[in-house]
Formats: sequence, C-alpha cells, structure tokens
Amino acid sequence: MAEPSAATQSPSISSSSSGAEPSAPGGGGGSPGACPALGTKSCSSSCAVHDLIFWRDVKKTGFVFGTTLIMLLSLAAFSVISVVSYLILALLSVTISFRIYKSVIQAVQKSEEGHPFKAYLDVDITLSSEAFHNYMNAAMVHINRALKLIIRLFLVEDLVDSLKLAVFMWLMTYVGAVFNGITLLILAELLVFSVPIVYEKYKTQIDHYVGIARDQTKSIVEKIQAKLPGIAKKKAE
Repeated sequence: MAEPSAATQSPSISSSSSGAEPSAPGGGGGSPGACPALGTKSCSSSCAVHDLIFWRDVKKTGFVFGTTLIMLLSLAAFSVISVVSYLILALLSVTISFRIYKSVIQAVQKSEEGHPFKAYLDVDITLSSEAFHNYMNAAMVHINRALKLIIRLFLVEDLVDSLKLAVFMWLMTYVGAVFNGITLLILAELLVFSVPIVYEKYKTQIDHYVGIARDQTKSIVEKIQAKLPGIAKKKAE
C-alpha cells in the first residue's frame, strides 16, 4: 500500500519542480539593460526611473525631459511665483475649455455622457497611513545615514575624507561664482538624460579610461597618506 501512494505523489512533485524551473530565468535572467523582476513598489519605481533615463520609451522620456527643461528655463528667466501661476493658468485653461466644449457638444447632440473628467474624479488618490509610515521610515533611514556621514566628516574621523570634502567645497566656490542654482539644475538634468544612454553605448571604452583614472587617483592618495602623520600608522594597525 505504501508503494502506490509514493507513486501517486511523485508526479505532483515532479510537476511542481518542473513548474518552478521556467520561472527562474524570468526572475533574474533578463536582457542586458532591462529591469529585474519587481517584487515591491520601491523596485517598481526604481525600474520606472531606470527606463526613463535610459530612453526605453522615447515619447514618455521626451515628454518628461521637455517639460522639466522648459520649467527650469522658465525659472531661470522668471520668478517661482510667476512660473507656478502661469502653469496653473495654462492647466486651468485647458481643463475649463475642454469642459465647456463637452457641455456644448452634449447640449447640441442631447446626449447624457456626463462629466468628461468623471473617470479621473473617481480615482482614489488618498494616501494610507501604512504607505505614509513606509515612506517616512525610508526617509528616516537616509536622514540618519546623512547625519552620521556629516558628523564623521566635520569631526574629522578620517582625515583624508575630511580633506576631500574641503577640496570639493573649495572647488564648488568657483562653480558658484560662475553658475547659480537653476543653471546647475539645468546642467544636471542634461547630464541625467544624456550620460546614462551614452555610457550604455560606449561602456567598454569609458570603463577603460575610468579604470586608468582610478588607478592614478589611488596612487596619488596613497602617496599623500604615506606623507601625512598618523595615517600610515593607523593603516598599519
């Protein structure tokens, strides 16, 4: 009696194992440059950002890039209040005009289609307390990490890291004398939407030159560390 039961169980076991095998490639073996399998909302949002900056959907990326660039250029020429006011007026002009147009069409055709934005008005956009706490917890992790890094740098836990920050801030004083904040944001957006796709196309050549620069920087830092008092002793311990 034991043998038939084992025989009847074996097909189910083999079928479950065979069913698990095809799912493995889909989870981790995606094509190069594609997003991995998504298990959480954070992974989904990061994958959406990845597809956006790598121009996976040209129309979507072009719309986001164009609108944000126009907004930043407007902020460079006008005040924040003026830009926000004009944007709200433009949006209201579109929605009010479309609402009046649909009302006239319904009155002429004597139809009962209802409000043209009814589907969007019924969308639930409320933020649940659980989602709010999840966002706050994620933000607190980054805030605590940033505070710990700031204390470590300003209280000179590692002399080399603090010197790197001082050199970087000294260089930023020259950058600030030439560019303002809006100009830096415009340059940052241009870099975000251009550097990743260029790196994806010329990855081998860029990695080669970056490796050379990294080796040169590492050798210079090692020479500086060897000449600074206390650093060499600390590394030896």
